[in-house]
Amino acid sequence: MRVAIMTDEVGWHTRQLQAALRARGAQGRCLDLADCGIDTSATHHGLRLPGFERALPEAVIVRGIAGGSFEQVTQRLGVLHVLRELGVPVYNDARAIERTVDKAMTTLLLHAAGLPTPPTWTSESEAVARRIVAREAAAGHALVLKPLFGSQGRGLVRVGQVEGSFEPLPSLAGPPFNGLAYLQRWVPPLSEPGFDWRVLVIGGQARAAMQRVSGHWIHNIKQGARPVAAALTPELADLAERASAALGLDYAGVDILPTRDGLTVLEVNGIAAWQGLQRVTGFSIAQALVDDLLARRCADRSAARRA
Repeated sequence: MRVAIMTDEVGWHTRQLQAALRARGAQGRCLDLADCGIDTSATHHGLRLPGFERALPEAVIVRGIAGGSFEQVTQRLGVLHVLRELGVPVYNDARAIERTVDKAMTTLLLHAAGLPTPPTWTSESEAVARRIVAREAAAGHALVLKPLFGSQGRGLVRVGQVEGSFEPLPSLAGPPFNGLAYLQRWVPPLSEPGFDWRVLVIGGQARAAMQRVSGHWIHNIKQGARPVAAALTPELADLAERASAALGLDYAGVDILPTRDGLTVLEVNGIAAWQGLQRVTGFSIAQALVDDLLARRCADRSAARRA
C-alpha cells in the first residue's frame, strides 16, 4: 500500500509518519503539492503526481502545504479536491483544510455550532478596523490582530488597551495582513505564567492534551512556549471534539484558553504539528494517526468499492 505524504518540508513529522506506515505494512512517499499538477495527456485520472507514475496513491496524509500566490495555493488545494473526487482518502481533505487555514471561516463555523470563542471582527477597511479598536479600547479591551492565513504564532500584534496604554492599529497594506484586519479580543491570562491547552483529536475522539506555558502572551511552541503534560478532562475533551466536528476534520489540534467564564476555543489547526505534544504523551501520535486513517478512512473506501 502506497500512501502519499503531502508536505513542503521533510523532517521529524514525515519520518514519524513513514515509520508508522511501515509498522502497518505500508509505504509513505513524501510529495510536495507544489510539484503536482494536471496532465490530462499522460494519465487516465489527469493528475501529475511525481513518483506515482500513472497510478494513484491508495491514501493521502496532508502534512504541509507551501505558501504561494492565490493561484498556486488554489491549484495545490485543487489537487487534493480531485484526489477526493477520485475516491482517494485524503486525511485531512481540502475542504477541511480550507475551513481551518482561513481563521475567519473557523471562527464563523465555531460560532454557528454554538461553541465559545472570543469576540471576533474582520474588515477590509482600515477606517472601520480602527473604529473597532478604539471602541474596544474604550471598554478596556486589547485585541489581537492576526494574519488571516498565519500559523505558529507568527505576525500577531496586540492593539487597543494594552497594559495601560493605547496601541493603534498598524497599516494593513502588504504582508502579513494584506489589506485585511482579523481582530480577536485578547483573553488575559488567569495565572502567571500564562498557558493554553492544545488538545489532539483523532477520528472524532480527543486523545491527548498538553499545556503550552509561556511568560509571553503568545503560547505557540515555535514562539518559545514550554509543553507540559495535562490531564485530558471530560470538559476539555468534549469541547475539542465538538470543535473538530464543527469543522469536519479527521484530526485536529484544538487550542483552548481558560477564562473567568469557562473554556473558550481560540483556534483549530487542520495541519497540526505534534512534536511538542509527543514529548509529553505516552503513545505514538503518528501511529495513532496512521491507524485511524487505515482503520476508518481506508476501510470506508473499501466498503464503498464493494458496494
